[in-house]
Amino acid sequence: MVEIVKIDREFITLGQLLKYENIVESGGMVKIFLSDYMVLVNGQQDGRRGRKLYPGDVIEIEEVGVFEIQVDK
Repeated sequence: MVEIVKIDREFITLGQLLKYENIVESGGMVKIFLSDYMVLVNGQQDGRRGRKLYPGDVIEIEEVGVFEIQVDK
């Protein structure tokens, strides 16, 4: 099941997504999380916490779930 993440700006970063979805508690935990879990952005592996995520992007995080970025209208 894909979880919809609505944003009210042009993009969010992968690190912001992890905090917004309460996957990690703080920005400091993002780097550790990304070193332990495989993250796919639109089917490509990407573990950069600063990776910009735009509406339409699909993020798959092993053992966590699948998220799709959408514009909050």
